Amino acid sequence: MFSSPLLLAFPFFLLLCFLLYWAGARHAYTRRPAVENGNPDAFDWHFFVPCRDEEAVVGTTVTRLRADHPGAHVWVIDDDSDDRTGAIVAALADDDRRVHLVSRQRPNARQGKGAALNAAYDELNQFLSKDTDRERVVVCVIDADGQLAPDALARVSGPQGFGDPETGGVQVSVRMRNTDDPRPLGEDRGRVPNAVARLLVRMQDMEFSVSNAGMQLLRGRTGSVGLGGNGQFTRLASLDRIAAAERRPWQRGALLEDYELGLHMILSGDRITHIADTWVSQEGLPHGRRFLTQRTRWAQGNLQCVRYAPRIVSSRHYGGKGVLETLYTFLQPVAHLVTLALCAVMFALLGLTAAQDGVGEAFGGMLALWPLVLALAVVSVLPFVLWGPVYRRDRASDRSMLTALLWGLALWLYAYHLFPASARGFVRMLRGRNGWAKTRRNAERVESGPVAIEA
Repeated sequence: MFSSPLLLAFPFFLLLCFLLYWAGARHAYTRRPAVENGNPDAFDWHFFVPCRDEEAVVGTTVTRLRADHPGAHVWVIDDDSDDRTGAIVAALADDDRRVHLVSRQRPNARQGKGAALNAAYDELNQFLSKDTDRERVVVCVIDADGQLAPDALARVSGPQGFGDPETGGVQVSVRMRNTDDPRPLGEDRGRVPNAVARLLVRMQDMEFSVSNAGMQLLRGRTGSVGLGGNGQFTRLASLDRIAAAERRPWQRGALLEDYELGLHMILSGDRITHIADTWVSQEGLPHGRRFLTQRTRWAQGNLQCVRYAPRIVSSRHYGGKGVLETLYTFLQPVAHLVTLALCAVMFALLGLTAAQDGVGEAFGGMLALWPLVLALAVVSVLPFVLWGPVYRRDRASDRSMLTALLWGLALWLYAYHLFPASARGFVRMLRGRNGWAKTRRNAERVESGPVAIEA
């Protein structure tokens, strides 16, 4: 039987860890130094755009990348799409020698995003001449619906990015570009469902553009910045070092192939930085089912990363702060699972107490703790609410302060999706289910059939 002190101590410990992490992230975000531009012409740029059934968005993405970054090459990996993705890209490649189509066919295709990116890496190696200075070649991964800021290459070329020869990777901030879509679910859905969907998209934008950016800037101080799947920049020479040790840069079968790439990069001695003053935009998910499925995959990918813990703890490239931050990140889904288990135990103990001593006495004891419960509620909710004014300043200056505070309150409620996502990810891992299809784009209005589930 769990003891009462243990039941009480563990939530307090988690809350303390959260508050320390939040305080560090907020300070890192609000006090971040100005980013200096560099010279993009000092580097050769290659965009990798992995695609599977992306005819709804890929043409716009490639066209915009070429227009905003005319000196770069765009490598589109068609992972054996069933739609017109390959044909659209092939037509663009016929008219533009800097657009390249990497075609994959089953049974070698559809083995995950990491495998698709490795195929583009192999094609790029064949394309480049043998005397290429691979320290000057930069690969950037862009989602099929991604739109990169026009100033991004100048930002990541600067002294906080690849202008520092020790920097092997740079991650830029992520934004949701459909926050102002009045009817994200379409005209055929009612006002209330569309209002809920708008709020869901807004929460994703708030999460990524300020909260996650602060977390990444904090990681910059601890030496443990993570790479994301969109807006991920890496030196080709750094990818080579990982490939020499692991046989390929991106891990096959990984649900967080982007974050795992960053782990390998740091383990091999490269530094990763986060630049919050430029961005890549993507579509926020207005559909609850698609959103929860995406977050379940991320939670399961976090659980997969726990296997790196011994290597990180023993690595000379991770300092003490970096080890603590990385282990904290790894164990977030585990903490959510333990919290759910403890809640179940506490409710069971409450039921037993009520059965033995009567309902009145059981709940009377709980009511006696209301000052403690109120204090815990305040310190749990306030950090989320305080992100609201920061978000308003940087992303929604036309909105009122009251709206910003309400968004912050909504962010607190939004964060509870982590608990079911972690539970679902853990169950999937126990069942050996590690395969995932892509998340359907918002332009694909089909509402039936599997969405981002195991293929």
